[in-house]
Amino acid sequence: MMKTIKFTIALLLMAALTFAQPKAIRVLKSGQGTAVLFLPGFTSPGSVWNETISHLSKVESHVVSYAGFNGIPPVETPWYPRLRQELLAYIEQEKLGNLTLIGHSMGGNLAVDIAAALPDRVTKLVLVDAIPCMRALMMPGVPASQISYESPYNKQILEMPNEQFAQMAAGMAGNMTNNKAMADTLARWTVEAHRPTYVYGYTDLLKLDLREVLPSIKAETLILGAPFPDEKIVLENFQKQYALLPAKTIQIAPASRHFIMFDQPDWLYEKVADFLKNE
Repeated sequence: MMKTIKFTIALLLMAALTFAQPKAIRVLKSGQGTAVLFLPGFTSPGSVWNETISHLSKVESHVVSYAGFNGIPPVETPWYPRLRQELLAYIEQEKLGNLTLIGHSMGGNLAVDIAAALPDRVTKLVLVDAIPCMRALMMPGVPASQISYESPYNKQILEMPNEQFAQMAAGMAGNMTNNKAMADTLARWTVEAHRPTYVYGYTDLLKLDLREVLPSIKAETLILGAPFPDEKIVLENFQKQYALLPAKTIQIAPASRHFIMFDQPDWLYEKVADFLKNE
């Protein structure tokens, strides 16, 4: 009897600890209509999609934000697999079907990952300046096995003084949008991020290669790219990396950098609305 009681108490403690763990995602649900899951990019809050949502009709929006960014408590690493796992659990919990996924940058990676895992539930994909294997562009020929969490570069970023980190963030943000006011916002999102999540989460993305799962996706896909720094090279990269994706359309925004929603918002709203209008 005593053993049974102790075992029951142990189970209850384990359950309590499990539920006490911080969540890797937060989701805000609103509206009525076709279910659309909105996935922001690295360090971006879910609110980056608010204006896009306001230009869509008959949509039940599920807007995701990530642990470690925008004041949301961090979770233990590896970070990206936790996001993926909890997003799949959320879709199951909400019983979402005939689902559209809209992702920017890293959010596009998650969208591809989920669409490949749930090919019969995800019917449409919108990928905004997202590439299935960032490492192939940034570090050609380097296998994932050579990407280490405990690298000298990661150590440098973790230990970088706040002022120097802020300068680095401002420099990167200036290359991501033509909109000066929004570049300042992007830099702030990076500076306010949980530093280990920023460092190790980025390492997760460098390790990621989703090209091999593309044939599993059944969803009709719209890929929207930015022409910076060279439109011809950008288009070739998209065509090459998404070669195994069956049903896709690739369109390049005019005069835009990575954050198309800041540089060419009307173009983005029109493309997304047209793509979803048959729902």
